[in-house]
Amino acid sequence: MERVPMTVEGHKRLEDELHRLKSVERPRIIQAIAEARAHGDLSENAEYHSAKEQQGLNEAKVADFEDKLSRAEVIDPAKLSGETVKFGATLHLEDEDTGDKVKYKIVGEDEANVRDGKISIGSPIARALIGKRKGDTVEVTTPRGTRSYEILKIEWK
Repeated sequence: MERVPMTVEGHKRLEDELHRLKSVERPRIIQAIAEARAHGDLSENAEYHSAKEQQGLNEAKVADFEDKLSRAEVIDPAKLSGETVKFGATLHLEDEDTGDKVKYKIVGEDEANVRDGKISIGSPIARALIGKRKGDTVEVTTPRGTRSYEILKIEWK
């Protein structure tokens, strides 16, 4: 059983979403099914079929989140330190071609959001950065072509 790395924040967000799916969405969908059933013939009842489809999607999400939480390896980046890049590190990088500076935090797959500066541990850029040190240069193949980044700073927060 493979462990799923995630930050404390990501774990909390996943738990909150699971709670919402179970306590808000599940009862809402059950109510929608009950109302659709009251309309009679289920074979041509679009509301019923739609609600049943929503129920299936909701239950699949619940199962997925429960699985991930059961395999979660919660890592608090604030308790980490070191000179090399690893999960939880916040990195300050400079694009060597454009001079643009970017800041990324390496997080779990479900936490990743590039707009928020969070990249997945499985992303090409994170895989290229793992094990590197401040001052190192890494080349990453992105959808926009090959990019070269210099690691300016590694933080643990």
